[in-house]
Amino acid sequence: MEKHHNYTIAGHDPNDPYIFRRPTVKDGKRIWQVIKDSKVLDVNSSYSYLLWVDHFSETSITVEDHGKVVGFISGFIQPKSPDTLFIWQVAVDESARGKGLASRMLHAILQGQACKNVKYLEATVTPSNVPSTKLFKGLARDLNAEYRITDGYTEDLFPGGEHEAEELFRIGPF
Repeated sequence: MEKHHNYTIAGHDPNDPYIFRRPTVKDGKRIWQVIKDSKVLDVNSSYSYLLWVDHFSETSITVEDHGKVVGFISGFIQPKSPDTLFIWQVAVDESARGKGLASRMLHAILQGQACKNVKYLEATVTPSNVPSTKLFKGLARDLNAEYRITDGYTEDLFPGGEHEAEELFRIGPF
């Protein structure tokens, strides 16, 4: 195992250009840009990403390729369910898509010290987001865990009537 900026990657290939690490506030604007460039994720204020990486860095991850942020996942341990990691956003830059990076990021977070008591992973996904659906079903398979998809947040809960429903994925126990 090789350690990369706070994340241990099992079977890491030394020729792998990606560096997996905890995000810092210095990454905030680059993370915001990756989210914005995805053209599919909800873009929150740049301030929200600064707060996120300042307060939830141990359950989130940033991936760099030659100094450029090409991946980010935001996650947190649920206060009411300390055995559950909630994944909020998964973003991979177009230049790094199709290489299994999102899956590798999820595994790295789950292997981190902050997740030592985590037995479940939850995330909300819109029905039209096929890549995220495949990602979380694949994670369940990789972890040899069951998954359930239930109602998360219905369309009527969002203002303006322009946001698709969010289904809740629950994976575990693992």
